[in-house]
Amino acid sequence: MVKILTSFAALLSVASVTSATFLPFWPTYKGWKNIDTLFVFGDSYTQTGFNLTNGSPLPSKSNTFGNPPFPGWTSANGPNWIGYLATSYNKTRQSVWNLAYGGATIDSELVKPWRDDVLSLKDQVNNLFVPYLAKPTAPANLKWKADKSLFLFWIGINDIGNSYWLGDFDNFHKKLLDEYFTLVNTLYSKGARNFVFLTVPPVERSPLILGQGEWSIENEGLALASFNAKLNTYVKEFQKKNRAAWTKVFDTKPVFDQMLDQPAKYGFGNVTSYCDDYQNGTPAWDTYYEQCAIPVDQYFWLNSLHPTHKVHKEVAKRLARVL
Repeated sequence: MVKILTSFAALLSVASVTSATFLPFWPTYKGWKNIDTLFVFGDSYTQTGFNLTNGSPLPSKSNTFGNPPFPGWTSANGPNWIGYLATSYNKTRQSVWNLAYGGATIDSELVKPWRDDVLSLKDQVNNLFVPYLAKPTAPANLKWKADKSLFLFWIGINDIGNSYWLGDFDNFHKKLLDEYFTLVNTLYSKGARNFVFLTVPPVERSPLILGQGEWSIENEGLALASFNAKLNTYVKEFQKKNRAAWTKVFDTKPVFDQMLDQPAKYGFGNVTSYCDDYQNGTPAWDTYYEQCAIPVDQYFWLNSLHPTHKVHKEVAKRLARVL
């Protein structure tokens, strides 16, 4: 009897070690066709003007974006990437909780935004998602599940644009990404499991930076490459530490570069400048003013920094393929 008990104890010991060493993990991502809820964070490339707290209609399967009416208030003169992703390239009916805010940086204390009332990524997570959308305080019509929800981030454009001339990319970008992934970990602690991170696009090719000369073009390009490389590293580390998570980095640089390098293929007649009469938006997505020479949606850039809706559509189309 003693021998049997001893053997059984030994088996338990081996099982314990085996479990600790080879503990299986079960990724919660079951494919794009099974995602019915999107939580979105970012800046003007992503914002739709959604207001979570003013009593306006909230997102639902029958009203994807809630408020304001689709496509919302975007910087694209039409739908932006998240608008296209959830309406043109979705596989099922989705609700989109878009907390992105124009001008956002990761943390306003690290990189000051253009206005004091801009909601940083830190604000979007800590002051909007956590108190209003995390369980159990989420609205009654939002019964999101980890395996059917996707958390998407497109942030960093303003962080780099407002800091690249300072140099010291290695140390400063580490500070930015430390804070970025503190916030990602906060979301993970609240039940988020599926994450998509869009890299910062090559905005050194925007009219804003082209107009500042070679030094700015070169150094913002170097800063963007540094930030994006570190983003990939941080995602890998996050994945290692959180084996129940599913992560994907979507690189936007090839999408932008291909359209900028082959404009005719994508229907663009101008990829280096913009028309002043279009820059604040137009009555229609394809408005034509004679003084601008071509319709607004044949410009890659609506203004000095923001691409038009066809650029966003291509980003969404390629992202959907990955998902």
